[in-house]
Amino acid sequence: MSLSTRIRPISYVKAHAAEIIRTLDEQPEPLVITQNGEAKAVLQDIDAYEETQETLALLKILALGNRQIAEGRVQPAADVLARLRERLSAR
Repeated sequence: MSLSTRIRPISYVKAHAAEIIRTLDEQPEPLVITQNGEAKAVLQDIDAYEETQETLALLKILALGNRQIAEGRVQPAADVLARLRERLSAR
């Protein structure tokens, strides 16, 4: 994906909003919107946005896990499973 072909000034977006929305539905690549020649915003279809948010959430979870490993805040899986089994059997 080359963003250089997906750059439009805000005036174009204002004049062609419906067309842009249709295009985003057909071609999910993001559209960079410029104002006074500078990139100011990115417009993308909702499915791509949701996928991006899910990916970011997963990356945050992985980063947290890596940080906990680096800090030594880990426990053997067998110990955790044993405690869970004890809790379940106590019910």
